[in-house]
Amino acid sequence: MKIRVRVHPRASGVRVVLKSPGEGDVWVTAPPAENRANEAVQAALAEFLGVAKSRVRLVSGGRGRNKVFEVG
Repeated sequence: MKIRVRVHPRASGVRVVLKSPGEGDVWVTAPPAENRANEAVQAALAEFLGVAKSRVRLVSGGRGRNKVFEVG
């Protein structure tokens, strides 16, 4: 399953909101530097979906706000 998300780094808290199946927004407290926001989004999605962090993989959008993650 692929999930398209819009990332909001440096937020006041962590939150995942799915607008429709496979699409949503993720707020993380981590800054976008040094891949920290990507890792925080990966962890937030894994917790939200109830799967291991290793099952959530960034597919595209590594340097932008719009990203695609694959859950396997």
